[in-house]
Parts: sequence; structure tokens; C-alpha cells
Amino acid sequence: MICKSCGSEVSPYITECPYCGNRLRKRAPKLDRDGRVAEKRRRRRPPVPSLPRLRQGEIPGIRADSRPYATILLIAAGMVGCLLWRSTAVLERQVAILAKPGPDWWRVLTASFTYSNTGYAFACLGAIALYGWLLERRHGRLAVVALYLLGGVGGVAATAIAYRSPVAMGAGGAALAMLVAWALPDLLALREGEEIEGDLIGTAVIAGVVALMPLVAAGASWVADVVGVLAGAIVGVALMRVAARR
Repeated sequence: MICKSCGSEVSPYITECPYCGNRLRKRAPKLDRDGRVAEKRRRRRPPVPSLPRLRQGEIPGIRADSRPYATILLIAAGMVGCLLWRSTAVLERQVAILAKPGPDWWRVLTASFTYSNTGYAFACLGAIALYGWLLERRHGRLAVVALYLLGGVGGVAATAIAYRSPVAMGAGGAALAMLVAWALPDLLALREGEEIEGDLIGTAVIAGVVALMPLVAAGASWVADVVGVLAGAIVGVALMRVAARR
């Protein structure tokens, strides 16, 4: 045993250093019949795992993520656009694209929030709500906004350019863009033989419903569907590369 005061080597069975008088321990150790130290060493208890105080709306053991404000705003705007089109407050020709936009280029944006019927709105807004929330939780708000602009607004603009008398409205392209961007990592992992946690079967069903909307809804466009899929694939690859660098 080494004295911490003078550095001398002393017996482990004494309470004070004989050289400097420094107190080594409070009491002498207990010895067994063979003269060995019979004291039991106290085992340190492993630290008990603890969690910080729960925040509002948080599940015990799971940290609540920030609210998907971008997705909520897009859904709210789509619902408002659907209701306004149903009312007499706004005419269809004022917000949707029924002809070449011309100087009214801003209608490319408002048309993406306008829906010709409730079923079309439910399919698109439901897909945006689900996959927009998942993407915003994974990559942030800017990714969701970029996918909506490229897939939704870009799809409406491409439809207006492709047809002489276009009827373009709704965000089917945005819904497909977010869906493809979310499913792309799982698709690539599945191709490599890895296990995935995402529900690709349900995603395929939702994608089929949204993609086939041009058959039953006025304003839905095949061109917008293609633009949405391409936008989702391009942005999805970019998001994967950014996530891989972190």
C-alpha cells in the first residue's frame, strides 16, 4: 500500500503511516484465521438508466419529434382550396388552369391546391400527409417543400405546356414525388437483399390509387404523374447521399 502523503510503501493492515503519520484508513481491516483480509469489497451498482422529464405529447421512453409544420401547412392549404372551389367565393377559372396560363403564371401554384372532387383530394392529400410527415421527420421541412414544388407545381406546369387546352389542378404529382422519395431507400435495400421495415405493399397500393386518378378525376394528369415520379426519384437520391455523409 502506498501512502498518498509521503509516497512510502506501508503495510495494508495499519491505519496510519509510520513515516509521516498520515491517516490511511478509518479502521484496521478484519482478518480471517489465515491472516488474510476478510472484508468484502463493495460492488458498485450499475447506473440506473434514466430519462429526462417528458415533454408535452411525448410517449415514455420515446422522444417526440418536432411537428411536421410544412406537411400540415400543405394539407391545410389543399383543404382550403378544395372548399373554396366547392363554394361560390372563388371560380374555377380563377385558380385552376383551364387554358394556357399566359401572364397569370401564379395560377400554376394555386392550381396545385385545387381539386375537382372530394375523392381526388382525399387520395392526394392523404398520401401527402403520410409520406410528407415521414420525409419531414427524416430529412426536414425543406425536402417536403422541394418535393411539392417540383412534383406538384412542376406537374401542373408541365401539363399546361403539354396540352393546348389543359385542365390542370391538384397535387397528384406532389403525392407521387413524396411517395417515391420515401420508398426509394427501401427499394434499393431490398434489391441488395437487406431487410426493410417499410410497408412497400401498402405504398404500392397508394401509389396505384394516386397514379390512376386521371381516369376518374378531371384535372388529374398523366403528365403530372410522370413529373412527380421523376422528381421523387431525383430528390430521393440526393437525400440519400446527404444522409450518407452525416
